[in-house]
Amino acid sequence: MTSLNTSPTPVRLSRFSKAECVLVLITMIWGGTFLLVQHAMTVSGPMFFVGLRFAAAACIVALFSWRHLRELTLFELKAGAFIGVAIMLGYGLQTVGLQTIPSSQSAFITALYVPFVPLLQWLVLGRRPGLMPSIGIMLAFTGLMLLSGPSGASLNFSPGEIATLISAIAIAAEIILISTYAGQVDVRRVTVVQLATTSLLSFLLVVPTGELIPDFSWTLLMTALGLGAASAAIQVAMNWAQKSVSPTRATLIYAGEPVWAGIVGRIAGERLPAIALAGAGLIVAAVIVSELKTKGKVAEAEAELEREAQG
Repeated sequence: MTSLNTSPTPVRLSRFSKAECVLVLITMIWGGTFLLVQHAMTVSGPMFFVGLRFAAAACIVALFSWRHLRELTLFELKAGAFIGVAIMLGYGLQTVGLQTIPSSQSAFITALYVPFVPLLQWLVLGRRPGLMPSIGIMLAFTGLMLLSGPSGASLNFSPGEIATLISAIAIAAEIILISTYAGQVDVRRVTVVQLATTSLLSFLLVVPTGELIPDFSWTLLMTALGLGAASAAIQVAMNWAQKSVSPTRATLIYAGEPVWAGIVGRIAGERLPAIALAGAGLIVAAVIVSELKTKGKVAEAEAELEREAQG
C-alpha cells in the first residue's frame, strides 16, 4: 500500500529587506501628514495647495541634486513626466470626486488601487501574483474597506465616483511605472521631473476647477514647505526602494498609510471605532502574510543564493 503525504505545504517568513523597511518608514511619514493636509485646506483650495506642495518638493530635491540635473536624459524626462501625470491624476481626480461624494466613500473607492496593482500587472505585463501576495492583497483590501466604514462601501457610478475610480487606477499606474523605470533612471533626476510635472499640472487645474488663489499666509507657506519636504523624501524613497521591491509588495506596504494616519489621529485626540481597528489589524496581517513563502519558493530562493555565491 502506498502512503500519501497529506501534510500541508510549510511556509516560512522571510526577512524584511532594507528597501522594504524604508517603504514602511515613508508610509509612516505619509500617514502622519494627513492632519497637516486637513489644516492646509482651511486656508487654500486643494489644487493650488497640491501645486505649491509639489513645487516645494521639486525645489528641495533639485537643491540637493542640481549638479546631476545637467545629465538629464530624454528617457528620464519621459519617465518622470509619465509618473508625474499619474501622481497628478491620482491627487487631482480624487479631489474632484470629493466635491460630490463623502470622504468615507472616496476612501473606499480609492482603496481599489490595492487590487488594481496586481490586476494591471497581470493584464498589461503578463505577471501573475503569487499565492501569498494574492492573499495579502485580499486581506489589505478588506482592511481598507473596514477603515472606510459601512457608509463608504457603495458604488453607483456617479460622476464623482467615476472620477475617484479613475484616480485609483492612476495611483496603481504610478506604483507600476515607478517599478518599471526604477532600475533604468537616476533617482534624483527622475524625482525632480515627476514632482515638477505634478506641480505644473496642479497649478494648471486651478482655473478649470474654479479655485480662488488664496491670500499670502505664513501658515500656508510653512505647511507647504513642511509637506513638500515630506513629499520629496517619499518620492525619492519610492523611486529608490522600488528598484528591488515588487509593485504588489510595495502596494501592501503603502496600504498601511491610513493605519498610521489613524495612530496619529488617535494621539491628537481622535477616536477610532472598533471596526476601524479591525481593519488596521487586517492590513498589518496582509503585510506579514505576503512575506510568507511556501516550501517551493524557499528552496528556489536558497538555490538562487547558492548560484550567486558560486558565481
